[in-house]
Amino acid sequence: MIDDELERDFINRYPLVEQPFRAVASDLGCTEEMLLDRVRHLLGSGILSRFGPLYDAEQLGGGLTLAAISVPETDFDRITAQVNAFDEVAHNYRREHALNMWFVLATDTPEAINGTLAAISRATGLEVCNFPKQQAFYIGLWLKLDADDRVSTVPLAAADACVEAVIRAPDPIDRKIIGLTQTGLPLVRHPYSEIAEQAGCSSQQVKQRLAGMLRSGAIRRIGAVPNHYRLGLKANGMTVWDVADAHVRELGECIGRLDFVSHCYLRPRHAPLWRYNLFAMVHGRDRAEVDTRVAHIASLIGEKCSAHETLFSSAILKKTGMRLAA
Repeated sequence: MIDDELERDFINRYPLVEQPFRAVASDLGCTEEMLLDRVRHLLGSGILSRFGPLYDAEQLGGGLTLAAISVPETDFDRITAQVNAFDEVAHNYRREHALNMWFVLATDTPEAINGTLAAISRATGLEVCNFPKQQAFYIGLWLKLDADDRVSTVPLAAADACVEAVIRAPDPIDRKIIGLTQTGLPLVRHPYSEIAEQAGCSSQQVKQRLAGMLRSGAIRRIGAVPNHYRLGLKANGMTVWDVADAHVRELGECIGRLDFVSHCYLRPRHAPLWRYNLFAMVHGRDRAEVDTRVAHIASLIGEKCSAHETLFSSAILKKTGMRLAA
């Protein structure tokens, strides 16, 4: 858990300036080196999974999809290793369902999605169900911590904008910057100068390009990426709903406005195995809290939904974020 107010406040803020740690340290009443030590501690302890830009593959001209496979229990470890070996697999979760492995693919181009799915199917010998996003009603999760380490979710300022942003493929300098920062920013006093030296440009260019990608939605935000399990949100429920097509957009927008929903999408059905078309991620401190929130969604949807399920995640199998080829 969070040790003190300094760590908590840092997770809740981060600026895009030449010496970001110095700027935050000044606001928090500590030294720059003290803050850097705390960030290293948060990463080392697993409270933060990453620290840096959160890139959106689609807004960089790439491909993005959610996929699932039904893995026999006796082969689960072997299949996990095979799936995770693909660099395109950004996240992979075990979920409680016949479709028990769910992973996100991020590729350099939209056309590469189908080829990667086919390669995973060949490697595992299993059918892969593809659930591409057809419409996003809400994207983004900002975990804000209070003094008791209770976690609340508040909207990302750029969440709606990134859905409609104009896609521009990254140029060679952008690609260098992305390649150098997609695993996180350097934990040094002048992180952008270090990136610039390796990218062959100025630190001012690095900041300008990161700021431009923020405006376009190619970067959702820059800052701390908390591990929500370590912060107390231990129940992660992917709720899925069979909603009449005539009402799905209306209801998707309604669900997307709920403060406990981190993502809400329209995705295709896969009959007869999969009847659901509306996906909403619900987080809570425990399953009872998630169940209460799911019941609230069900009351909002009413008779416009014929069935729903909550697929709780029981293990994080991989969580690296997007990896664009340098």
